[in-house]
Amino acid sequence: MAADTTDLDDLRGRAERWLADDPDPADRDELRAVLDGLPGTSAELADRFAGPLTFGTAGLRGPLRAGPNGMNLAVVTQAAAGLVGWLAAQGGEGPLVIGYDARRGSRAFAERTARVATGAGRPALLLPRPLPTPVLAFAVRQLGAVAGVMVTASHNPPQDNGYKVYLGAGLGGELGAGAQIVPPADAGIETAIRAVGPLAQVPLGPSGQVLGDEVVAAYVDRAAAVVDLAGPRDLRVAYTPLHGVGAAVLTAAFARAGFGVPGVVPEQTEPDPAFPTVAFPNPEEPGAVDLLVALADRTGADLAIANDPDADRCAVVVRDGGSWRMLRGDEVGALLADHLMRRGVTGLYATTIVSSSLLRAMATARGLPYDETLTGFKWIVRAGGGREPLVYGYEEALGYCVAPEHVRDKDGITAALTVAELAAGLKAQGRTLTDRLDELAAEFGVHHTDQLSVRVDDLRVIADAMARIRAATPTALLGRPVTEASDRLPDADVVTLRTDVARVVIRPSGTEPKLKAYLEVVEPVTGGDVPAARQRARAAVTELRTEIATALAL
Repeated sequence: MAADTTDLDDLRGRAERWLADDPDPADRDELRAVLDGLPGTSAELADRFAGPLTFGTAGLRGPLRAGPNGMNLAVVTQAAAGLVGWLAAQGGEGPLVIGYDARRGSRAFAERTARVATGAGRPALLLPRPLPTPVLAFAVRQLGAVAGVMVTASHNPPQDNGYKVYLGAGLGGELGAGAQIVPPADAGIETAIRAVGPLAQVPLGPSGQVLGDEVVAAYVDRAAAVVDLAGPRDLRVAYTPLHGVGAAVLTAAFARAGFGVPGVVPEQTEPDPAFPTVAFPNPEEPGAVDLLVALADRTGADLAIANDPDADRCAVVVRDGGSWRMLRGDEVGALLADHLMRRGVTGLYATTIVSSSLLRAMATARGLPYDETLTGFKWIVRAGGGREPLVYGYEEALGYCVAPEHVRDKDGITAALTVAELAAGLKAQGRTLTDRLDELAAEFGVHHTDQLSVRVDDLRVIADAMARIRAATPTALLGRPVTEASDRLPDADVVTLRTDVARVVIRPSGTEPKLKAYLEVVEPVTGGDVPAARQRARAAVTELRTEIATALAL
Protein backbone atom coordinates (compact mmCIF):
# COMPACT_ATOMS: atom_id res chain seq x y z
CA MET A 1 0.00 0.00 0.00
CA ALA A 2 2.86 2.35 0.85
CA ALA A 3 4.35 1.78 -2.61
CA ASP A 4 0.97 2.49 -4.23
CA THR A 5 0.63 5.70 -2.23
CA THR A 6 4.15 6.75 -3.21
CA ASP A 7 3.43 6.05 -6.88
CA LEU A 8 0.21 8.04 -6.72
CA ASP A 9 1.95 10.95 -5.01
CA ASP A 10 4.63 10.95 -7.71
CA LEU A 11 1.98 10.86 -10.43
CA ARG A 12 0.05 13.68 -8.79
CA GLY A 13 3.23 15.76 -8.56
CA ARG A 14 4.02 15.29 -12.23
CA ALA A 15 0.48 16.24 -13.16
CA GLU A 16 0.58 19.37 -11.00
CA ARG A 17 3.85 20.48 -12.63
CA TRP A 18 2.39 19.88 -16.09
CA LEU A 19 -0.77 21.75 -15.18
CA ALA A 20 1.20 24.77 -13.98
CA ASP A 21 2.93 25.03 -17.39
CA ASP A 22 -0.06 24.21 -19.61
CA PRO A 23 -0.99 27.26 -21.77
CA ASP A 24 -4.57 26.16 -22.48
CA PRO A 25 -7.21 27.03 -19.83
CA ALA A 26 -9.58 24.35 -21.11
CA ASP A 27 -6.89 21.68 -20.88
CA ARG A 28 -5.98 22.86 -17.38
CA ASP A 29 -9.62 22.50 -16.32
CA GLU A 30 -9.76 19.04 -17.87
CA LEU A 31 -6.63 17.88 -16.09
CA ARG A 32 -7.73 19.45 -12.81
CA ALA A 33 -10.97 17.47 -12.97
CA VAL A 34 -8.97 14.25 -13.34
CA LEU A 35 -6.79 15.23 -10.37
CA ASP A 36 -9.84 16.06 -8.29
CA GLY A 37 -11.19 12.59 -9.01
CA LEU A 38 -8.24 10.77 -7.46
CA PRO A 39 -7.83 8.02 -6.42
CA GLY A 40 -10.71 6.82 -8.59
CA THR A 41 -9.15 8.37 -11.70
CA SER A 42 -5.64 7.08 -11.07
CA ALA A 43 -5.66 4.73 -14.08
CA GLU A 44 -6.74 7.53 -16.41
CA LEU A 45 -4.14 9.91 -15.00
CA ALA A 46 -1.43 7.26 -15.30
CA ASP A 47 -2.33 6.74 -18.96
CA ARG A 48 -2.13 10.48 -19.67
CA PHE A 49 1.36 10.52 -18.10
CA ALA A 50 2.55 7.14 -19.34
CA GLY A 51 5.11 9.01 -21.41
CA PRO A 52 5.25 11.77 -23.99
CA LEU A 53 3.95 11.23 -27.51
CA THR A 54 7.05 10.22 -29.41
CA PHE A 55 8.00 12.27 -32.45
CA GLY A 56 8.74 9.70 -35.14
CA THR A 57 8.83 9.61 -38.93
CA ALA A 58 5.05 10.03 -38.93
CA GLY A 59 5.40 13.00 -36.56
CA LEU A 60 2.93 13.00 -33.69
CA ARG A 61 -0.44 11.30 -33.52
CA GLY A 62 -2.66 10.64 -30.53
CA PRO A 63 -5.93 11.34 -28.72
CA LEU A 64 -7.03 14.88 -28.02
CA ARG A 65 -6.62 15.25 -24.26
CA ALA A 66 -4.58 17.11 -21.68
CA GLY A 67 -1.25 15.68 -20.56
CA PRO A 68 1.99 14.66 -22.28
CA ASN A 69 0.50 11.48 -23.77
CA GLY A 70 -2.07 13.34 -25.85
CA MET A 71 -2.48 15.96 -28.56
CA ASN A 72 -3.04 19.36 -26.98
CA LEU A 73 -1.75 22.93 -27.11
CA ALA A 74 1.07 22.25 -24.66
CA VAL A 75 2.39 19.28 -26.64
CA VAL A 76 2.08 21.19 -29.92
CA THR A 77 3.89 24.21 -28.45
CA GLN A 78 6.73 22.00 -27.31
CA ALA A 79 6.86 20.18 -30.67
CA ALA A 80 6.87 23.43 -32.63
CA ALA A 81 9.60 24.91 -30.45
CA GLY A 82 11.71 21.79 -30.89
CA LEU A 83 11.14 21.77 -34.64
CA VAL A 84 12.05 25.41 -35.24
CA GLY A 85 15.07 25.04 -32.96
CA TRP A 86 16.22 22.01 -34.94
CA LEU A 87 15.69 23.81 -38.25
CA ALA A 88 17.86 26.68 -37.02
CA ALA A 89 20.56 24.31 -35.74
CA GLN A 90 20.68 22.66 -39.17
CA GLY A 91 21.12 26.01 -40.88
CA GLY A 92 17.77 25.74 -42.63
CA GLU A 93 16.65 28.90 -44.36
CA GLY A 94 13.23 30.00 -45.53
CA PRO A 95 9.70 30.14 -44.18
CA LEU A 96 7.76 27.41 -42.39
CA VAL A 97 4.50 26.65 -44.22
CA ILE A 98 1.66 25.24 -42.14
CA GLY A 99 -1.52 23.46 -43.18
CA TYR A 100 -4.38 21.96 -41.21
CA ASP A 101 -7.50 19.89 -41.69
CA ALA A 102 -10.93 20.31 -40.08
CA ARG A 103 -10.43 18.08 -37.05
CA ARG A 104 -10.94 19.39 -33.54
CA GLY A 105 -8.01 21.53 -32.53
CA SER A 106 -6.35 21.58 -35.94
CA ARG A 107 -6.62 25.31 -36.60
CA ALA A 108 -5.51 26.22 -33.07
CA PHE A 109 -2.52 23.88 -33.33
CA ALA A 110 -1.57 25.37 -36.71
CA GLU A 111 -1.84 28.93 -35.41
CA ARG A 112 0.24 28.09 -32.33
CA THR A 113 2.92 26.57 -34.56
CA ALA A 114 2.99 29.78 -36.60
CA ARG A 115 3.40 31.91 -33.48
CA VAL A 116 6.23 29.73 -32.19
CA ALA A 117 7.98 30.03 -35.56
CA THR A 118 7.67 33.80 -35.73
CA GLY A 119 8.66 34.06 -32.09
CA ALA A 120 11.92 32.36 -33.08
CA GLY A 121 12.41 34.81 -35.93
CA ARG A 122 11.29 32.52 -38.77
CA PRO A 123 8.54 33.56 -41.21
CA ALA A 124 5.40 31.44 -40.99
CA LEU A 125 2.95 30.93 -43.85
CA LEU A 126 -0.49 29.52 -43.03
CA LEU A 127 -2.64 27.89 -45.69
CA PRO A 128 -5.86 29.90 -46.06
CA ARG A 129 -8.33 27.32 -44.66
CA PRO A 130 -8.64 23.62 -43.87
CA LEU A 131 -7.15 21.87 -46.91
CA PRO A 132 -5.94 18.44 -48.03
CA THR A 133 -2.53 17.20 -46.99
CA PRO A 134 -1.33 17.06 -50.63
CA VAL A 135 -1.82 20.83 -50.89
CA LEU A 136 0.57 21.33 -47.97
CA ALA A 137 3.12 18.93 -49.49
CA PHE A 138 2.83 20.84 -52.78
CA ALA A 139 3.16 24.20 -51.03
CA VAL A 140 6.47 23.21 -49.41
CA ARG A 141 7.98 22.85 -52.89
CA GLN A 142 6.03 25.65 -54.52
CA LEU A 143 6.93 28.25 -51.90
CA GLY A 144 10.53 27.20 -51.32
CA ALA A 145 9.84 26.58 -47.64
CA VAL A 146 12.43 25.24 -45.24
CA ALA A 147 9.80 22.81 -43.97
CA GLY A 148 6.08 22.21 -43.71
CA VAL A 149 3.77 21.14 -40.91
CA MET A 150 0.44 19.48 -41.55
CA VAL A 151 -1.94 19.21 -38.60
CA THR A 152 -4.03 16.11 -39.31
CA ALA A 153 -4.75 12.62 -38.05
CA SER A 154 -5.66 11.47 -41.56
CA HIS A 155 -8.12 8.56 -41.24
CA ASN A 156 -7.73 8.00 -37.48
CA PRO A 157 -10.79 8.06 -35.20
CA PRO A 158 -12.53 11.39 -34.48
CA GLN A 159 -10.93 11.77 -31.05
CA ASP A 160 -7.40 11.87 -32.53
CA ASN A 161 -5.22 14.52 -34.08
CA GLY A 162 -1.68 14.60 -35.39
CA TYR A 163 1.29 16.62 -36.57
CA LYS A 164 3.31 15.71 -39.67
CA VAL A 165 6.56 17.37 -40.80
CA TYR A 166 7.85 17.77 -44.35
CA LEU A 167 11.26 19.15 -45.31
CA GLY A 168 12.10 21.48 -48.16
CA ALA A 169 14.94 21.00 -50.63
CA GLY A 170 17.53 22.70 -48.44
CA LEU A 171 17.39 20.09 -45.68
CA GLY A 172 15.53 17.29 -47.44
CA GLY A 173 17.72 17.13 -50.54
CA GLU A 174 16.49 16.43 -54.04
CA LEU A 175 14.63 13.23 -53.15
CA GLY A 176 13.18 14.60 -49.93
CA ALA A 177 12.09 18.05 -51.13
CA GLY A 178 8.48 18.30 -50.00
CA ALA A 179 8.55 14.80 -48.54
CA GLN A 180 7.93 13.52 -45.02
CA ILE A 181 10.94 13.29 -42.75
CA VAL A 182 13.03 10.14 -42.35
CA PRO A 183 15.78 9.21 -39.89
CA PRO A 184 17.91 10.77 -38.58
CA ALA A 185 15.79 13.93 -38.83
CA ASP A 186 13.02 12.45 -36.68
CA ALA A 187 15.44 11.59 -33.87
CA GLY A 188 17.05 15.01 -34.12
CA ILE A 189 13.70 16.76 -33.84
CA GLU A 190 12.64 14.50 -30.96
CA THR A 191 15.85 15.37 -29.09
CA ALA A 192 15.23 19.07 -29.69
CA ILE A 193 11.66 18.74 -28.42
CA ARG A 194 12.78 17.10 -25.20
CA ALA A 195 15.29 19.93 -24.68
CA VAL A 196 12.57 22.60 -24.69
CA GLY A 197 12.29 24.24 -21.28
CA PRO A 198 9.18 25.64 -19.58
CA LEU A 199 6.53 26.55 -22.14
CA ALA A 200 6.06 29.93 -20.51
CA GLN A 201 9.56 30.75 -21.74
CA VAL A 202 8.87 29.83 -25.39
CA PRO A 203 8.61 33.18 -27.22
CA LEU A 204 5.43 33.66 -29.23
CA GLY A 205 5.41 36.05 -32.15
CA PRO A 206 2.66 37.28 -34.45
CA SER A 207 0.30 34.84 -36.13
CA GLY A 208 2.20 34.72 -39.40
CA GLN A 209 1.01 35.37 -42.94
CA VAL A 210 -2.23 33.76 -44.04
CA LEU A 211 -1.80 32.84 -47.68
CA GLY A 212 -4.37 33.63 -50.32
CA ASP A 213 -6.02 31.17 -52.69
CA GLU A 214 -3.12 31.47 -55.16
CA VAL A 215 -1.37 28.44 -53.70
CA VAL A 216 -4.56 26.37 -53.93
CA ALA A 217 -5.14 27.51 -57.51
CA ALA A 218 -1.56 26.57 -58.38
CA TYR A 219 -2.09 23.12 -56.90
CA VAL A 220 -5.32 22.64 -58.88
CA ASP A 221 -3.66 23.77 -62.12
CA ARG A 222 -0.76 21.37 -61.65
CA ALA A 223 -3.09 18.55 -60.62
CA ALA A 224 -5.23 18.98 -63.74
CA ALA A 225 -2.09 18.87 -65.89
CA VAL A 226 -1.37 15.34 -64.66
CA VAL A 227 -3.91 13.98 -67.18
CA ASP A 228 -4.09 14.37 -70.96
CA LEU A 229 -6.36 17.35 -71.47
CA ALA A 230 -7.34 16.04 -74.92
CA GLY A 231 -8.50 12.61 -73.73
CA PRO A 232 -12.06 11.28 -73.46
CA ARG A 233 -14.20 12.91 -70.79
CA ASP A 234 -17.50 11.02 -70.98
CA LEU A 235 -17.61 9.73 -67.42
CA ARG A 236 -20.06 10.12 -64.57
CA VAL A 237 -18.40 10.01 -61.15
CA ALA A 238 -19.85 9.80 -57.63
CA TYR A 239 -17.60 11.06 -54.86
CA THR A 240 -17.31 11.41 -51.10
CA PRO A 241 -14.74 13.23 -48.96
CA LEU A 242 -15.98 11.31 -45.87
CA HIS A 243 -16.66 14.54 -43.94
CA GLY A 244 -13.09 15.62 -44.67
CA VAL A 245 -11.52 18.49 -46.57
CA GLY A 246 -11.22 17.06 -50.08
CA ALA A 247 -14.48 18.07 -51.79
CA ALA A 248 -13.75 21.65 -52.90
CA VAL A 249 -10.26 20.92 -54.20
CA LEU A 250 -11.16 17.65 -55.93
CA THR A 251 -14.22 19.05 -57.70
CA ALA A 252 -12.19 22.10 -58.79
CA ALA A 253 -9.45 19.84 -60.16
CA PHE A 254 -11.97 17.71 -62.08
CA ALA A 255 -13.55 20.80 -63.59
CA ARG A 256 -10.14 22.26 -64.46
CA ALA A 257 -9.22 19.00 -66.19
CA GLY A 258 -12.40 19.07 -68.28
CA PHE A 259 -14.36 16.36 -66.50
CA GLY A 260 -17.92 16.79 -65.35
CA VAL A 261 -18.04 17.77 -61.71
CA PRO A 262 -18.56 14.61 -59.66
CA GLY A 263 -21.74 14.19 -57.70
CA VAL A 264 -20.87 14.48 -54.02
CA VAL A 265 -22.59 12.58 -51.20
CA PRO A 266 -24.61 15.40 -49.62
CA GLU A 267 -24.48 14.04 -46.07
CA GLN A 268 -20.67 13.91 -46.22
CA THR A 269 -19.77 16.98 -48.30
CA GLU A 270 -18.94 19.47 -45.57
CA PRO A 271 -16.05 18.91 -43.15
CA ASP A 272 -17.27 17.62 -39.80
CA PRO A 273 -14.81 16.52 -37.10
CA ALA A 274 -17.44 14.21 -35.58
CA PHE A 275 -17.66 12.13 -38.79
CA PRO A 276 -21.31 11.45 -37.93
CA THR A 277 -22.29 9.09 -40.77
CA VAL A 278 -19.41 6.62 -40.48
CA ALA A 279 -18.27 4.35 -37.68
CA PHE A 280 -14.65 4.99 -38.64
CA PRO A 281 -13.45 7.66 -41.13
CA ASN A 282 -11.47 5.34 -43.35
CA PRO A 283 -12.87 4.29 -46.74
CA GLU A 284 -11.46 0.77 -46.21
CA GLU A 285 -13.63 0.19 -43.13
CA PRO A 286 -16.92 -1.72 -43.47
CA GLY A 287 -19.86 0.56 -44.22
CA ALA A 288 -17.76 3.67 -44.84
CA VAL A 289 -18.76 3.98 -48.51
CA ASP A 290 -22.37 2.83 -48.22
CA LEU A 291 -23.71 6.34 -48.88
CA LEU A 292 -21.32 6.69 -51.82
CA VAL A 293 -22.58 3.48 -53.40
CA ALA A 294 -26.17 4.62 -52.88
CA LEU A 295 -25.40 7.91 -54.65
CA ALA A 296 -23.66 6.07 -57.49
CA ASP A 297 -26.73 3.89 -57.95
CA ARG A 298 -29.13 6.84 -57.89
CA THR A 299 -27.12 8.82 -60.42
CA GLY A 300 -26.09 6.01 -62.74
CA ALA A 301 -22.42 6.71 -62.10
CA ASP A 302 -19.74 4.86 -64.03
CA LEU A 303 -17.29 5.12 -61.16
CA ALA A 304 -17.32 5.95 -57.44
CA ILE A 305 -14.38 7.55 -55.62
CA ALA A 306 -13.74 8.24 -51.94
CA ASN A 307 -10.97 10.22 -50.31
CA ASP A 308 -10.02 9.80 -46.68
CA PRO A 309 -10.55 12.91 -44.49
CA ASP A 310 -7.27 14.65 -45.44
CA ALA A 311 -7.56 13.50 -49.08
CA ASP A 312 -4.16 11.89 -49.42
CA ARG A 313 -5.71 8.45 -50.02
CA CYS A 314 -8.06 7.41 -52.80
CA ALA A 315 -10.55 4.53 -52.81
CA VAL A 316 -12.14 3.35 -56.07
CA VAL A 317 -15.48 1.55 -56.21
CA VAL A 318 -16.60 -0.09 -59.46
CA ARG A 319 -19.58 -1.97 -60.79
CA ASP A 320 -18.78 -5.67 -60.78
CA GLY A 321 -21.62 -7.77 -62.10
CA GLY A 322 -24.81 -6.61 -60.46
CA SER A 323 -23.21 -4.86 -57.50
CA TRP A 324 -20.48 -2.45 -56.50
CA ARG A 325 -17.03 -3.52 -55.30
CA MET A 326 -14.22 -1.49 -53.79
CA LEU A 327 -10.98 -2.25 -55.60
CA ARG A 328 -8.08 -3.22 -53.40
CA GLY A 329 -5.23 -0.79 -53.17
CA ASP A 330 -3.06 -3.25 -55.07
CA GLU A 331 -5.60 -3.41 -57.89
CA VAL A 332 -5.72 0.38 -58.24
CA GLY A 333 -1.95 0.51 -57.90
CA ALA A 334 -1.51 -1.90 -60.82
CA LEU A 335 -4.13 -0.11 -62.96
CA LEU A 336 -2.47 3.27 -62.48
CA ALA A 337 1.00 1.88 -63.18
CA ASP A 338 -0.21 0.10 -66.30
CA HIS A 339 -1.94 3.27 -67.49
CA LEU A 340 1.18 5.38 -67.05
CA MET A 341 3.32 2.76 -68.74
CA ARG A 342 0.93 2.66 -71.70
CA ARG A 343 1.12 6.45 -71.86
CA GLY A 344 4.87 6.09 -72.31
CA VAL A 345 5.91 7.38 -68.88
CA THR A 346 9.42 6.03 -68.34
CA GLY A 347 11.44 6.06 -65.15
CA LEU A 348 11.35 4.29 -61.80
CA TYR A 349 8.20 2.51 -60.63
CA ALA A 350 8.16 1.73 -56.92
CA THR A 351 6.04 0.21 -54.20
CA THR A 352 6.57 -1.31 -50.75
CA ILE A 353 7.47 -4.69 -49.37
CA VAL A 354 3.84 -5.29 -48.32
CA SER A 355 2.27 -4.43 -51.67
CA SER A 356 1.54 -6.88 -54.46
CA SER A 357 4.41 -8.31 -56.49
CA LEU A 358 2.44 -7.56 -59.67
CA LEU A 359 4.13 -4.19 -60.17
CA ARG A 360 7.52 -5.90 -60.17
CA ALA A 361 6.30 -8.36 -62.82
CA MET A 362 4.91 -5.57 -64.99
CA ALA A 363 8.04 -3.44 -64.78
CA THR A 364 10.30 -6.40 -65.51
CA ALA A 365 8.27 -7.46 -68.55
CA ARG A 366 8.28 -3.92 -69.92
CA GLY A 367 11.93 -3.18 -69.26
CA LEU A 368 11.33 -0.45 -66.69
CA PRO A 369 13.31 0.10 -63.47
CA TYR A 370 11.61 -1.04 -60.28
CA ASP A 371 12.28 -0.75 -56.57
CA GLU A 372 10.48 -1.61 -53.34
CA THR A 373 10.87 -0.01 -49.95
CA LEU A 374 9.69 -0.21 -46.39
CA THR A 375 6.10 0.91 -45.85
CA GLY A 376 5.33 4.61 -46.03
CA PHE A 377 5.62 7.29 -48.67
CA LYS A 378 8.56 8.79 -46.87
CA TRP A 379 10.45 5.77 -48.23
CA ILE A 380 8.65 5.36 -51.57
CA VAL A 381 9.59 8.85 -52.77
CA ARG A 382 13.23 8.08 -51.98
CA ALA A 383 13.14 4.74 -53.83
CA GLY A 384 16.16 3.85 -55.90
CA GLY A 385 18.35 6.37 -54.13
CA GLY A 386 18.06 8.79 -57.03
CA ARG A 387 19.68 6.46 -59.57
CA GLU A 388 16.53 6.72 -61.70
CA PRO A 389 13.88 9.45 -61.55
CA LEU A 390 10.77 8.24 -59.72
CA VAL A 391 7.70 8.53 -61.92
CA TYR A 392 5.19 6.48 -59.92
CA GLY A 393 4.85 5.00 -56.48
CA TYR A 394 2.04 3.37 -54.56
CA GLU A 395 1.26 1.48 -51.36
CA GLU A 396 -1.55 -0.97 -50.84
CA ALA A 397 -3.20 1.25 -48.20
CA LEU A 398 -4.86 3.32 -50.95
CA GLY A 399 -1.90 5.67 -51.38
CA TYR A 400 -0.73 6.69 -54.87
CA CYS A 401 1.83 9.16 -56.18
CA VAL A 402 1.24 9.65 -59.91
CA ALA A 403 3.25 12.86 -60.26
CA PRO A 404 6.24 13.02 -57.87
CA GLU A 405 7.36 16.38 -59.23
CA HIS A 406 3.95 17.81 -58.31
CA VAL A 407 3.50 16.26 -54.85
CA ARG A 408 6.23 14.11 -53.36
CA ASP A 409 3.81 12.18 -51.23
CA LYS A 410 0.62 10.23 -51.68
CA ASP A 411 -2.08 12.36 -53.28
CA GLY A 412 -5.69 11.22 -53.40
CA ILE A 413 -6.76 13.99 -55.74
CA THR A 414 -4.32 13.44 -58.61
CA ALA A 415 -4.86 9.70 -58.16
CA ALA A 416 -8.62 10.22 -58.58
CA LEU A 417 -8.04 12.27 -61.73
CA THR A 418 -5.79 9.61 -63.21
CA VAL A 419 -8.27 6.84 -62.41
CA ALA A 420 -10.98 8.93 -64.07
CA GLU A 421 -8.79 9.43 -67.15
CA LEU A 422 -8.23 5.68 -67.40
CA ALA A 423 -11.92 4.85 -66.85
CA ALA A 424 -13.06 7.41 -69.43
CA GLY A 425 -10.62 6.05 -72.00
CA LEU A 426 -11.79 2.49 -71.39
CA LYS A 427 -15.45 3.54 -71.52
CA ALA A 428 -14.84 5.09 -74.94
CA GLN A 429 -13.71 1.61 -76.04
CA GLY A 430 -16.69 -0.11 -74.44
CA ARG A 431 -14.54 -1.51 -71.63
CA THR A 432 -14.20 -1.07 -67.87
CA LEU A 433 -11.56 -1.06 -65.14
CA THR A 434 -12.45 -4.66 -64.27
CA ASP A 435 -11.93 -5.65 -67.91
CA ARG A 436 -8.43 -4.20 -67.74
CA LEU A 437 -7.74 -6.04 -64.48
CA ASP A 438 -8.73 -9.30 -66.19
CA GLU A 439 -6.34 -8.55 -69.05
CA LEU A 440 -3.50 -7.96 -66.59
CA ALA A 441 -4.36 -11.21 -64.82
CA ALA A 442 -4.31 -13.14 -68.09
CA GLU A 443 -0.88 -11.70 -68.86
CA PHE A 444 0.78 -11.91 -65.45
CA GLY A 445 -1.36 -14.31 -63.42
CA VAL A 446 -3.86 -13.48 -60.69
CA HIS A 447 -2.06 -11.67 -57.88
CA HIS A 448 -4.66 -11.90 -55.13
CA THR A 449 -3.90 -9.92 -52.01
CA ASP A 450 -5.67 -9.57 -48.70
CA GLN A 451 -4.89 -8.59 -45.16
CA LEU A 452 -5.25 -9.96 -41.66
CA SER A 453 -5.58 -6.89 -39.45
CA VAL A 454 -6.14 -6.96 -35.70
CA ARG A 455 -6.77 -3.78 -33.68
CA VAL A 456 -5.67 -4.01 -30.04
CA ASP A 457 -6.06 -2.00 -26.86
CA ASP A 458 -2.82 -3.32 -25.38
CA LEU A 459 0.30 -3.00 -27.54
CA ARG A 460 1.82 -5.96 -25.71
CA VAL A 461 -0.52 -8.19 -27.69
CA ILE A 462 1.29 -7.12 -30.87
CA ALA A 463 4.75 -7.59 -29.35
CA ASP A 464 3.81 -11.05 -28.11
CA ALA A 465 2.46 -12.10 -31.53
CA MET A 466 5.63 -10.90 -33.28
CA ALA A 467 7.71 -12.83 -30.74
CA ARG A 468 5.68 -16.00 -31.40
CA ILE A 469 6.12 -15.87 -35.18
CA ARG A 470 9.87 -15.39 -34.72
CA ALA A 471 10.17 -18.20 -32.20
CA ALA A 472 8.08 -20.68 -34.20
CA THR A 473 8.35 -19.61 -37.84
CA PRO A 474 6.16 -21.74 -40.12
CA THR A 475 8.11 -24.09 -42.37
CA ALA A 476 5.23 -24.59 -44.80
CA LEU A 477 2.28 -22.54 -46.05
CA LEU A 478 -0.59 -23.90 -48.14
CA GLY A 479 1.20 -27.26 -48.09
CA ARG A 480 4.28 -25.84 -49.80
CA PRO A 481 7.69 -25.32 -48.19
CA VAL A 482 8.64 -21.85 -47.01
CA THR A 483 11.62 -20.97 -49.19
CA GLU A 484 12.38 -17.66 -47.52
CA ALA A 485 11.87 -16.47 -43.95
CA SER A 486 13.44 -13.05 -43.44
CA ASP A 487 13.47 -10.81 -40.37
CA ARG A 488 14.28 -7.12 -40.79
CA LEU A 489 15.11 -6.48 -37.14
CA PRO A 490 16.69 -4.26 -35.90
CA ASP A 491 16.02 -1.92 -38.84
CA ALA A 492 12.30 -2.69 -39.03
CA ASP A 493 9.86 -4.88 -37.10
CA VAL A 494 8.93 -6.95 -40.17
CA VAL A 495 8.87 -10.70 -40.83
CA THR A 496 8.45 -12.00 -44.40
CA LEU A 497 7.59 -15.56 -45.42
CA ARG A 498 7.61 -16.83 -49.01
CA THR A 499 6.79 -19.98 -50.90
CA ASP A 500 6.84 -20.46 -54.66
CA VAL A 501 3.23 -19.19 -54.90
CA ALA A 502 2.57 -17.19 -51.71
CA ARG A 503 3.98 -14.37 -49.64
CA VAL A 504 3.18 -13.12 -46.15
CA VAL A 505 4.54 -9.94 -44.58
CA ILE A 506 3.81 -9.39 -40.87
CA ARG A 507 4.35 -6.06 -39.12
CA PRO A 508 2.80 -3.68 -36.58
CA SER A 509 1.05 -0.67 -38.08
CA GLY A 510 3.08 2.50 -38.00
CA THR A 511 0.11 4.78 -37.29
CA GLU A 512 -2.53 2.71 -35.49
CA PRO A 513 -2.61 0.09 -32.70
CA LYS A 514 -2.89 -2.77 -35.19
CA LEU A 515 -1.00 -5.90 -36.12
CA LYS A 516 -1.11 -6.51 -39.86
CA ALA A 517 -0.31 -9.54 -41.98
CA TYR A 518 -0.25 -8.87 -45.72
CA LEU A 519 -1.15 -11.94 -47.76
CA GLU A 520 -0.55 -12.67 -51.45
CA VAL A 521 -1.13 -15.70 -53.62
CA VAL A 522 -0.14 -15.80 -57.30
CA GLU A 523 -2.33 -18.10 -59.36
CA PRO A 524 -1.57 -18.69 -63.07
CA VAL A 525 -4.41 -18.38 -65.57
CA THR A 526 -4.85 -21.53 -67.63
CA GLY A 527 -6.84 -21.71 -70.83
CA GLY A 528 -7.74 -18.04 -70.54
CA ASP A 529 -10.13 -18.75 -67.67
CA VAL A 530 -9.50 -15.73 -65.41
CA PRO A 531 -12.61 -16.25 -63.20
CA ALA A 532 -11.51 -19.78 -62.32
CA ALA A 533 -8.02 -18.57 -61.46
CA ARG A 534 -9.48 -15.83 -59.28
CA GLN A 535 -11.66 -18.35 -57.45
CA ARG A 536 -8.65 -20.60 -56.77
CA ALA A 537 -6.62 -17.63 -55.55
CA ARG A 538 -9.38 -16.43 -53.21
CA ALA A 539 -9.72 -19.87 -51.69
CA ALA A 540 -5.97 -20.09 -51.19
CA VAL A 541 -5.79 -16.69 -49.49
CA THR A 542 -8.65 -17.65 -47.17
CA GLU A 543 -6.71 -20.76 -46.16
CA LEU A 544 -3.52 -18.73 -45.80
CA ARG A 545 -5.24 -16.25 -43.49
CA THR A 546 -6.30 -19.08 -41.19
CA GLU A 547 -2.80 -20.51 -41.11
CA ILE A 548 -1.21 -17.15 -40.24
CA ALA A 549 -3.82 -16.33 -37.58
CA THR A 550 -3.04 -19.68 -35.97
CA ALA A 551 0.71 -19.06 -36.10
CA LEU A 552 0.25 -15.65 -34.48
CA ALA A 553 -2.24 -17.11 -31.95
CA LEU A 554 -4.76 -14.35 -32.74
